[in-house]
Amino acid sequence: MARLSFLPREEKFFILFDQSARNILKISNQLKDMMDLWENVRERVAMITDFEHQGDAITHQIMDLLNRVFGTPFDREDIVTLAYLLDDITDSIHAAAETMLIYNVERPVEMARRLADIIVQAAVEVEETLSEIHIRIDRQKITKRCIKINRLENMGDHLYRIMMSELFDTCCDMTKIIKWREIYGYMENALDKCEDVANVLEGISIKYA
Repeated sequence: MARLSFLPREEKFFILFDQSARNILKISNQLKDMMDLWENVRERVAMITDFEHQGDAITHQIMDLLNRVFGTPFDREDIVTLAYLLDDITDSIHAAAETMLIYNVERPVEMARRLADIIVQAAVEVEETLSEIHIRIDRQKITKRCIKINRLENMGDHLYRIMMSELFDTCCDMTKIIKWREIYGYMENALDKCEDVANVLEGISIKYA
């Protein structure tokens, strides 16, 4: 990206991570809106696909920058892990949305919409936590945000178990069970990856605060 060329090397990494986090929030909100409204689904999935492609492009830029510079703001391994985990979040959200379209599912149940809302909340915290390491690594602030992400993941995991239990207990349509089990799995994985991001950021705060 030409507009990054005159910035300090460390600043370039932070800007790209910020872009990745904002992209996650956008794709999360788009998934939530799609599941809440359940109209123009094909068009909304196309928008989600665009966000997923943008996430891929940002990840490639981070890897390219890492290959071209010597000095980095923190461990290269942490940069690689963080970049791919952020990309995994967008991939999982995209997979959930695309699978709903491909399987031509009925309107999502209330608990599925609640899970989408938890994903948005986790995305907000991921974005805010990344902005914290951009400004100054404050271990206490980062730890608080990481704890919140962990709590959101626990909430989502609890809801996921209830959803899966109800799906198998109340649904007699095996095709529907297979469809929603896969969709729920992608959504739950998005939250797992948010927690993984929190763990990496907490580790960085311990090393460098």
